[in-house]
Order: sequence, then C-alpha cells, then structure tokens
Amino acid sequence: MALSYTTTMASSLLPAATPALPNKKRFWMKKEDLFRIASKLTVSRNGRGSSVEYDVPFPRDYEELLDQAKKATEFAWEDNKQLMEIEFPTAGLESVPGDGEGGIEMTGSIQLIREFCDRFVSPEKTTRTRIFFPEANEVKFARQSAFEGSSLKLDYLTKPSFFEDFGFVEKVKMKDRVKPEDELFVVAYPYFNVNEMLVVEELYKEAVVETARKLIIFNGELDRIRSGYYPSFFYPKLASLLKTLFPMMETVYYIHNFKGRSGGTLFRCYPGSCPGYSAVSLRIRFIRPRKSRCLGWSVTDLAVLGLVP
Repeated sequence: MALSYTTTMASSLLPAATPALPNKKRFWMKKEDLFRIASKLTVSRNGRGSSVEYDVPFPRDYEELLDQAKKATEFAWEDNKQLMEIEFPTAGLESVPGDGEGGIEMTGSIQLIREFCDRFVSPEKTTRTRIFFPEANEVKFARQSAFEGSSLKLDYLTKPSFFEDFGFVEKVKMKDRVKPEDELFVVAYPYFNVNEMLVVEELYKEAVVETARKLIIFNGELDRIRSGYYPSFFYPKLASLLKTLFPMMETVYYIHNFKGRSGGTLFRCYPGSCPGYSAVSLRIRFIRPRKSRCLGWSVTDLAVLGLVP
C-alpha cells in the first residue's frame, strides 16, 4: 500500500485571497484555531488511488491522544512497520520530561500503556502480546495496579543486582523470555538505565527481524540518545544505536514540547509529517517543517523553528 501525505490548512483559518505559502513562511492564528489541520491521505491499492479526508488535531486530552495513537499505529501496522515509537509527555500535554517526579511519570506511563493496549489489542490477541517493563520489580507493581486482571503477558528487560545503586543490573537473555506464540512486543519506558535500550536492540534483532512480529517502544525518551545527552565517548554502545536500531524505527506518534524563551511543540501522527508549533505570549504560530519526519531534528533546525531544545 503506497501512501502520500499533504498538509493543508482549513479554509476558515486564512483569508480567501491569501496565496499558497512557501515552505519557510510563518503566519499567525488564534490558539483555539491552530490545530484544525485538515490532512489528506491518499491510499493506493492495486494501482488505484482513493483519497480520504480526516482531521488530526493536537489532542485535547489523553483520551483523544490514545485514540490518535491507536489509529496511527494501525496505519503503520498495515504498512508493515516492525519497529515503532510512541512518545508523548505524561505529566500533562504541555509538559516536558522531568516536570513530574520520575516515579509518578513512570506510573502514569503504566496506566496509559494499559489504556492504549485496551484500544489497540483485540481480545483474541492479548495472550500473544508481551509487554516488557524495565525490570522485574515493575512487573510485580504493574500486575497489582493497572494490569490487574489483564491477559496481556508482562515481562522484564533486566533484573536488579546487588550493585544496582551503581548502575549495574543483571542482563536478561531475550531469547529466553520470548515465546513462539508472541506477535507483538511493547517496551515500556526503557530510559532509566542505559542498559535497557541495549536489551531492546537485542530483543529486536533476536525476536523481530525476519519474523512477522512487531515491536513498539512506548515513552522511551529516545531523544536523549538522538540529542547526544549521553556522550558517545562514555556510552559508545548506546551511541551506536543511532546507526543500527534507530534507522529501522518509525515514529508513529510523537509529541515533544520545548521550554525556553519561545517554547513550542513538535507533533506527529503517522503517516503525517511533523509540523512545529511555537508559542509566543497568548498566540501561536504554525511553521511548515523543513523535513517530513520528526526524527533527525538538529539543534540548528530547532533554532530556525524558534524552538529551544
């Protein structure tokens, strides 16, 4: 299935005589009107094309966000994307990582993952869906809270060790955790320990590549790795993911807020592009993106958009 995507503004937002805007043109609109973006998706099957109009506004709340993420993941699944990323803030739609206390943010992710799976995973697929939490202790907590009574399979990436306070954990062999009937893996927030994403790569290579399985990384704060937060000199294995794992990944749903003098947001809902929104005072400006995807935004790109990383 071939997809082509164009972004157009709803006619009510601009004067009728306004000409087409060039890619780098900026314009102002009211905040309440900003996210009325009409998205035209062309789907081609067997050489025939059909157009479907649908609105993908910035979500008003987490219920709408999860509905959008479900639809975006379904599109990506149909396009046979095997490695997918879902990323959004959990302390409020306008928050950034760290606005909430770490444990509270992780607990929020647990609940949101459960609600996402309830929407996306059909009842007959629950026993073939395996959710990996960062460590074994969190599996126990999840079973006693958000996932109580669920048929979804809960698992872990690492085990605590005697030297856990120094950043050392016991690595788990992924081939020993995966079962033949597994069809979907969801990895929950693998960012607290740098080893967790290395285990995710192992899971992808050993259990997803050259199979029909899919893997979703849910709120993994992967921009830490993309941005160089972890210096490659000290974390060479983690930095290598930018060349090995990340090129295989499709960001299917993404909200990233920026604070600073202007502030702003990058938002993507697959298969759409990734427009940037920069908030100034009580008004917001829409900036047409210079790239078609969220991945690969550099500090220079963000500076051009008026966003502060």
